[in-house]
Amino acid sequence: MLAYTIYLSFAGALLLAVLPKRLHAVARVIALLVALCGLAVALAGFISAGTQGPVAVANLPWIPAMGIHYTLEADGISRVLVLLTGLAAVAGILFSWNIGDKTDDRANEFFAFFLALIGGVYGVFLSVDLFLLFVFYEIAIVPKYFLIAIWGSTRREYGAMKLALYSFAGSAMVLIGLLTAYAVVGGQTGNYSMNLHTLAQYHFSTSFQMWAFPLVFTGFAILAGMWPFHTWAPTGHVAAPTAASMLLAGVVMKLGAYGCLRVAMTVFPHGLDPWGFSFLGIDSWRTVFGLFAVIGIVYGATVALVQNDFKFVIGYSSVSHMGLVLLGLLTLTQIGIDGAVLQMFSHGILAGLLFATVGRIVYERTHTRDLALLNKLQLSKAMPFAAWLFVIAGMASMGLPGFSGFVAEVQVLIGAWEAFPWFAAIAGLGIVIGVAYTWRAMQRVFFSDHPAVTADGTPVPIPEYEPVTWAEKAGVILLAGTSLLIGVYPRLLLDVIAPAVQALPHALLTGGRQ
Repeated sequence: MLAYTIYLSFAGALLLAVLPKRLHAVARVIALLVALCGLAVALAGFISAGTQGPVAVANLPWIPAMGIHYTLEADGISRVLVLLTGLAAVAGILFSWNIGDKTDDRANEFFAFFLALIGGVYGVFLSVDLFLLFVFYEIAIVPKYFLIAIWGSTRREYGAMKLALYSFAGSAMVLIGLLTAYAVVGGQTGNYSMNLHTLAQYHFSTSFQMWAFPLVFTGFAILAGMWPFHTWAPTGHVAAPTAASMLLAGVVMKLGAYGCLRVAMTVFPHGLDPWGFSFLGIDSWRTVFGLFAVIGIVYGATVALVQNDFKFVIGYSSVSHMGLVLLGLLTLTQIGIDGAVLQMFSHGILAGLLFATVGRIVYERTHTRDLALLNKLQLSKAMPFAAWLFVIAGMASMGLPGFSGFVAEVQVLIGAWEAFPWFAAIAGLGIVIGVAYTWRAMQRVFFSDHPAVTADGTPVPIPEYEPVTWAEKAGVILLAGTSLLIGVYPRLLLDVIAPAVQALPHALLTGGRQ
């Protein structure tokens, strides 16, 4: 059933690509219907599978001479991320409902690229054959380049090219590692295969894994926004149109984190083993990447604290929150990895909500993202809906109990405390700084103490803006409601995630300690 998320998305993209350009309203409706169907399939697959283990989705010969098959499978981690993708797709289209209002918007092309990207993301989360996963991974890169380069703003060509170059560089690293593993397994067993389970069951030498793991992990972690390879992320977020920003933060960065767990850590688990020596307390790749994750948490939060561009604040906050995901994965503990996967879902929802608030509701009406200018617009009175929406989304993002981010962050920090006590303390500091940059942005944009009178004492009239549309309200309800639901009852996802984490290779979960 879940395979239809891929087919529907690509079929919708093809239909929109050939749709006459003048039919803007039709393009929007088709895109929304396709995304809703994809979400319905994702939700049905999530519910029907329950807490059971991996569910076979498709298995057909593709390139038999090379041992490559069209193999799709969904375990608990995949099902959660497929559901996230469906939610992000629907919300992205709702917040792009203004595309097509102008005659030169090329709405059919915009939504065709949008759905093609979504189809690639679905494919990555469902692929078991790693060659197929890599193909879908590359498919997702191309549409996001065009979405930013054509419909973006603020140095859009630079942002699109930087994102594409970083993505392709990371892809090249991943491909080298996968092809080498493919050649080693085939040369030793005569069974050439790119199947994840086949590669994970093969006992690669520790020396091989010690260089293959960091290569593949780094290749995927680049797309996850890991420090110091994170610089494409804030630039890309700011340059992208609202829907593309929502997808970049909501699901595309999750492709990188998913690849780190599903491919690098699963196929090369002994790459996380201790080296046998220590330098300044660093004794393994696990510690190296854990350090990078912690630096990303604090660095992203600190830089967000001093930004004057509203969208850059959210862009750097995504770097910080993705650092929590990577730290959770590297704890190699049940609770830490559970929390990391839940944080992927939570951040995907809340980052999408924040980018929608900043990019669509505020920027499209005020035509500025400068905090100093927004400070003078009395937006708490002119846009009360946006003000309270940012309060809710901002506090949920910084871990307010009752929303999904709280449970995810607590689990990551508990797992980090078991594995890296000092890293856990520093990550906690990053979360505190996150409170500071959220409240700073909230106060400067919406609840300013800027005098509402001119120098001669004349009251400044409250500006009037276009009212919030039904599409924007629907998108807000979808995303905020989902975060609240998971925050109140996290077992809806954790009962699905936990068995999949328990099924990870024993060598991975012990990290060379047993």
